[in-house]
Amino acid sequence: MQVFNVQGMTCGHCVKAVTRAVQEKDAQATVEVDLPGQQVRVQSSLAAEQVLAAIREEGYQAEVA
Repeated sequence: MQVFNVQGMTCGHCVKAVTRAVQEKDAQATVEVDLPGQQVRVQSSLAAEQVLAAIREEGYQAEVA
């Protein structure tokens, strides 16, 4: 499980956007979003940099936790 700090998520739409962005790169990925904690946990075969790129493409600031 990879954990990322993601800034700028404020609502359910943000959760869907981040989840969709990761799952477009890896359809089998499990994505758990902690909105109040501004964290995203991802179980995926993708490398951390690939997950970060997908999240950043949606317009969020993200870094490995």
